[in-house]
Amino acid sequence: MATYTALTTLKGREPAEALGEALEDLDPAPTGVGVFEVEDDSGLWEVGGYFDELPDDVGLALLAAAYGAAGFAVSEVPDTDWVDKVRRELTPVEAGRFFVYGSHDADKIPEGAEPLLIEAAMAFGTGHHGTTLGCLRALDRLIDAGVTARNVADIGCGTAVLAMAAARVWPNPVLASDIDAVAVEVAEANVRANALEGRVRCIEATGFDHPDLAEAAPFDLIFANILMAPLIELAPAVGRSVKSGGHAILSGILTRQAEETLAAYDAAGFAEVERDVIGDWVTLTLQRAG
Repeated sequence: MATYTALTTLKGREPAEALGEALEDLDPAPTGVGVFEVEDDSGLWEVGGYFDELPDDVGLALLAAAYGAAGFAVSEVPDTDWVDKVRRELTPVEAGRFFVYGSHDADKIPEGAEPLLIEAAMAFGTGHHGTTLGCLRALDRLIDAGVTARNVADIGCGTAVLAMAAARVWPNPVLASDIDAVAVEVAEANVRANALEGRVRCIEATGFDHPDLAEAAPFDLIFANILMAPLIELAPAVGRSVKSGGHAILSGILTRQAEETLAAYDAAGFAEVERDVIGDWVTLTLQRAG
């Protein structure tokens, strides 16, 4: 059966989310709708729908005009076994002591490594993207520097790979939160697959707006691998939530966005310890003034 996508872009989060909601009412209706910020510092948002039958061109054109979006680009999606494709192409990742792998590569785990199992079907946030890899490397360096974090939070956790990495090396439970309910379900599945139940607790939360996060604060270490805009918005809350002398590892930041992000965290009481640049992405390791 053919599958189709209809994609457009427009400025601003609110109109993009409104267009996404309106797209759901199209006839024929999409089977799924996504709204994402374009990661190129342009201020554009992408709105897309997936359809089991060819979408209505006139309806799409009217929606684009009503919300000031570019015309929708409609494409037929090839019939691909994506899980099998990702499994073939997703090779293990080594980040210091951490080894991120799929079950098809379980025989490749190096002796003495801290293994983190992320299956191909749950492949976002595996360690292959420069942001996740940068965070794992930053964590590895903190451990080598003798840092022991007894209280850790992973904000915007995705697969929870960072939370699980911390739980592998430190004894106390780690809080992993995400704004998206599906991501929390994926995180919980990954925690079970890695036998870390009771070591990583996954919750649905917007930023720090959750009683469990408030109760657990202040933290020795906070991960936040999201995007520059929400990172800057969260800077005061991160400052209030990290102990004096504690650390924050931030990513989801394009290299040209590093200084603007640092300025926000400098105002929140942090100093830069280290940065790791991988391709177009930078990971910042910060320490809160003692």
